[in-house]
Amino acid sequence: MKNILVTGASGYVASLILPTLKQNYNLTILDNSSKNKTGESLPGIKVCDLSETDNSQYIDYFSGVDTVIHLAYKRSSPGGVWDTQISQIDKFPVELENIVMANNVYRAAYDNGVKRVVVASSNHAADWYEHSLIHNGIKDIVGPEDYPVSDNFYGWAKASYELLSWPYASGKFGRKLEFIHVRIGAPRDVDVKKDLADPIGTEPAGGGLANFKRNLGAFISKRDITQLFLKAIETKDIIDEHGIPYQIVYGCSDNTRRFWSLESAKKILDYNPQDDSEIIYSAEIRKYITNSKSETNPGRVGK
Repeated sequence: MKNILVTGASGYVASLILPTLKQNYNLTILDNSSKNKTGESLPGIKVCDLSETDNSQYIDYFSGVDTVIHLAYKRSSPGGVWDTQISQIDKFPVELENIVMANNVYRAAYDNGVKRVVVASSNHAADWYEHSLIHNGIKDIVGPEDYPVSDNFYGWAKASYELLSWPYASGKFGRKLEFIHVRIGAPRDVDVKKDLADPIGTEPAGGGLANFKRNLGAFISKRDITQLFLKAIETKDIIDEHGIPYQIVYGCSDNTRRFWSLESAKKILDYNPQDDSEIIYSAEIRKYITNSKSETNPGRVGK
C-alpha cells in the first residue's frame, strides 16, 4: 500500500477526496489547523506551517512518502479569492507566500526521495483566456498547451506553482521529481439561486445567468475529482514528449458547456469523468436558461 502525504487536509478539496484515499493508502495529513472551516476537528492531522522556510517542523513527515498531494493554500482575504475587502492588486504578498510554500513542499519531497507530487493548481492559472476570449466568443476551448496567463494574482500564483516545478522535474538538481498539476474547475455544487441573486458576480464572467452558465461549464463532481486524483497517483507513465515527468491537466466533469480541454487528462491519466452538469442540473437549466425570455443568446458560457 502506497504512502501518501496530503497538505491542506482541512480544506474543501481534501474533504472530497480523503474518504476514498483513506480506503486505499496509508495517509499522512498536514495542515496549519486541526479544524476545518466549520470548527470540526480532524483526527490524525499533523499541525504545521508549510510556509516556514525552517522546515524542521514538517520535514520528517515527508520521509518514506511515495506521493505528495499538495492542496494547502493561504487565503489572501477572509472571504476567499474574489473577496472585495482587499483589492485584487493588494493580494500579491499572500500569493507570494503560497509560492514559497509550494517550493518548500517541492524541496521537502525532493530531499526525502518522494517519487511524485500532485499539485492542486487551478483553472485560474490561465483564466485570462476565459475572461477575455471565451466569454466574448473569440475562443471555444482552453487547454494545457495554452501559455498560462492570468489577470489576477491568485491565478498568477497557481501558474507559478506549475513553472516552479519544472526545474525539479527536469532533473536539473539531480534526480527527476514527477509532477502532475490539476487545474481544478468548480468542485462545489452549482447554486443557481445564489448566481441569479448576484447581479455582478464573484467571477469575472459576471452575475446572473452568465455566472450560472459559467459554473455549469466549470463544475466537477465529487466522484470525478476523486477519480482524477486517484488516477494522478496511480498512473505509471507521465513522461512528456521531452522525456520530463511533468503533466498539466484540467479538472472538470464532462460538461456539455465546459470550455477547458480534458484531452490530456483522458489520454495521459485515463480520466473517465462520469458526470455532466447539463444532466445534474437539467431542471434548473430548463427553468432559467432554455425557457428564459430574457436569454436572447443561450451560448455555452458567459453569454
